[in-house]
Amino acid sequence: MSPPPPTAAELTALAELWNRSEVLRHQGMRVTFQPDRVVVELPEVRPEHLGGLGTSAVNGMVLAGLFDLAVGSTVVLVDPRRRSATVQLSMSFERAVFGRSARCEAWIDRAGQRTLFASAHILDEQGQVCARCQAVVAVSRQALDEPQGAPGG
Repeated sequence: MSPPPPTAAELTALAELWNRSEVLRHQGMRVTFQPDRVVVELPEVRPEHLGGLGTSAVNGMVLAGLFDLAVGSTVVLVDPRRRSATVQLSMSFERAVFGRSARCEAWIDRAGQRTLFASAHILDEQGQVCARCQAVVAVSRQALDEPQGAPGG
């Protein structure tokens, strides 16, 4: 029997916990869990985020990190007490991400007992889709006693 989906209050509390993590603070990222999607924002593009094609575009490594965090975290929308791991990530970069901020939105396309299929896109500060991804996420069998902790700790 599957647990009920997390409430909005549970999702907000979990996002607050994650956003205090050293990993997200170091990367300059913030996560929000909505009932139907995970949003990972880069609210302030910093100099160390730049370098795509030797320009002032956000580097692809940063974009890949946004995608990995967003799709890998979609398990929270189903059961925040499950751990997960991205096992496949297919990305397409359609246009450079310029500007002072970027936003990644991820959602579940299909969920099984041990596998999630998720999609995401990255938007620039004007709201234009610049990159897309599809992912396969493995879900742990064993539930934790408490909702999963923040990434990296």
